[in-house]
Amino acid sequence: MSLLSSIESPADVRELTALQLEDLAAEIRSFLITNVSRTGGHMGPNLGVVELTIALHRAFHSPTDTIIFDTGHQAYVHKLLTGRKDFSLLRSAGGLSGYPSRAESIHDVVENSHASASLSWAFGVALAKKLSHDPSWTVAVIGDGALTGGMAWEGLNTIADHPDLRLVVIVNDNARSYAPTIGGLAHHLDALRTSQTYERALEWGKRKLRSSGKPGNLAYDALHGFKRGVQDVLVPDAMFTELGLKYTGPVDGHDIVATEFQLTRAREFAGPVIVHTITDKGRGYNFAEEHIADRFHAIGPIHPETGLPIEKSRFGWTAVVAEEIARRGDEDDSLVALTAAMLEPVGLAPFAHKHPDRVIDVGIAEQNALAAAAGLAAKGKHPVVALYATFMNRGFDQLLMDCALHRAPVTVCLDRAGITGADGASHNGMWDIALAGIIPGVRLAAPRDEQTLRARLREAFASDDAPTIVRYPKGSLPQPIPALETESGIDVLVAASGADPVMIVSVGALAERACEAARLLEEAGIACEVVDPGWALPIPPALVERARQARYVLTVEDGVVTSGFGAQFACACGEAGVETPVRARGISREFFTHDTRDAILTRCGLDPHDLAAAIRERLG
Repeated sequence: MSLLSSIESPADVRELTALQLEDLAAEIRSFLITNVSRTGGHMGPNLGVVELTIALHRAFHSPTDTIIFDTGHQAYVHKLLTGRKDFSLLRSAGGLSGYPSRAESIHDVVENSHASASLSWAFGVALAKKLSHDPSWTVAVIGDGALTGGMAWEGLNTIADHPDLRLVVIVNDNARSYAPTIGGLAHHLDALRTSQTYERALEWGKRKLRSSGKPGNLAYDALHGFKRGVQDVLVPDAMFTELGLKYTGPVDGHDIVATEFQLTRAREFAGPVIVHTITDKGRGYNFAEEHIADRFHAIGPIHPETGLPIEKSRFGWTAVVAEEIARRGDEDDSLVALTAAMLEPVGLAPFAHKHPDRVIDVGIAEQNALAAAAGLAAKGKHPVVALYATFMNRGFDQLLMDCALHRAPVTVCLDRAGITGADGASHNGMWDIALAGIIPGVRLAAPRDEQTLRARLREAFASDDAPTIVRYPKGSLPQPIPALETESGIDVLVAASGADPVMIVSVGALAERACEAARLLEEAGIACEVVDPGWALPIPPALVERARQARYVLTVEDGVVTSGFGAQFACACGEAGVETPVRARGISREFFTHDTRDAILTRCGLDPHDLAAAIRERLG
C-alpha cells in the first residue's frame, strides 16, 4: 500500500517519520506528473510546493488553523493531503476544481484565484479569531510573484499594525510568477537568496545535521544547532523587520524537516511572522525544470515521457494579436506594450524580443499598468495594455479615471474574454462589456474571426483621442465569417430572404452560432438577418436605425447579459424612439463552476437551436 493512498487527512501526515515523508513527497510528485499530464492543469506550481505543503500540514492543524493559498493554483498537493485523490476529472464537470473550493472541503477557504489578496484575507480571518478569543493560527501562503501586487503590500501594512495577531505569512519564493518575477522586490529577494550569509548559514546547518548522527530522523538537536547557526550568521531581512514584522529564513522549502522546524518555530513568536522559503517551480520533472518560459505553469494534456502536447492547438486568437502588435511596433516607435506578469500568455513575447526597451512588465499589478499607460499616453506614446479579461476588473478605476477621463489613447487587449470554462468562476472574462459600457468615451470591439481581429486592432492602434478595448476569447480561431456587405460600419453576415425580418445582432465570437440560428429560422419560414456592429461600444447609431426596420431584434454576446451590450442597445433604441422589441441573450449573471466553454454557453441558452427557439416563441 502506497503512503499517499493511506493519507485521508493532515492528521495522517503528522504520523509519518522523516524517511516516510521523503517517500510521500516522491509519490506525490509522481502522482502529479501522471495525472496532470492526462487532464492538463497547473503542473509547475504544484511540483514546486510538495515538501512545503507537507511541512505546512505537519506544523499547523487544518481546518482548526486556517490555511489560505494566494491564487490557489498551487493547491493540488493540499488537496491530496486533505483526502482528495481522484484527479481523473480535474478541471472538468463533476471533478475537482483547479483551485481551492469550499464545495469540496472544509480545508479550503479562498477560491477566487486572483493573486495578491491572501494577506488581506488572512488579516481579516486572524482579526476575527482574536475578537472571538480563538487561539488558532491563520497561515497565508503567498508567492514572490504575488508580492509584486500592490494589494499584498496593503495587506502586509495592515498586518504590521496589529502585532498581536496569531498569523504566519509563508513567502514561497521561487523567483517566478508565470515567468521570472520582475521588479525591485525580485532583486531584493534574489540578493537575500544568494547572499553569502545565507550560503554560510546553510553550510553551518548542514554540518550540524551531518554530525548529529541521526540521518532520516527529525534530529531536533541538530535542528537546534541549525537554528543557532542561522541566528549567528544571518541578519533578519530589514524589508520586513522595519515594518515591525518578525522574519525567519530563508529556508530550503524542499527540505521537509528544516521547513517544518521553521514553521514550528514561527508559532513561538508573539505576533505576525514572515517565513521565507526557497523553492523551485517544476521541481522533479525535467521537462518542467527546463521550460524557460514558465516551468509548465499551466499545461494542456501532454505526453509525460516527452513533455510534448498531445494535441497541438490551431492558430489561436492570441497569436494573431502577437503578430499585429509586433508589426505595429516595427512601424510606430510610439507603441509601448505593458502587461501584468503575463508577457508570454498574452502574446507580447515577439514584440519584446524585437523591442525590449518598449515592453514593461509591472508584475501582478493591473492598476499600475493602466495608470502608467495613461502617463505614457500623456507624453505622446500609444500604450497597449495586454491582460486576461478577468483581470481587467482589477484595473477598472484606472481605466475610468486615469485613461478615460484624460481621453488617453490607450489600447487594452483583453485575452480570454467571455467564458473560459476549466479554470472556474474567477477566470471567466465575462464582466468587461458591462463595465466598459458605463465609461464615457471608451470604444470596445469584439471581433468574430481572424480578419476582423486584425482590422479592429489596427483601428485601435490608430486611435488618438480615447481608450480602446479589443476583446477576444481563449483558444483556436473559428472559420472565417466574411461579410456579405458593410453598411455604415455594420457587417451583414446573413441577409434576410424576405421583408419584415428578424435581426440578430452578433457581438464577437458567437457569430457562428448566430448565423446557424438564422439558418434554422429561415428553414422555419422566418426571414432573418445577422449583423455584426464591429465596434460594439458606444452603441453605433446606424445599428439603432437598422433596428427600426426590423420585426424583432435579438442580441447575442459572450459577456454577462445584465447591463451588457444587449441591455445598452435596448436602452439606446428606446431613447431613439425605436418601437421594435429588443431582447438580449448572453451569459447569465452567476458564478459558473468549472466546465467546458461549450457546455456553459449552452447552459446560458446560447446554442443555435435555443436562440432560434427563443425567437420563434416571441413571435408566437
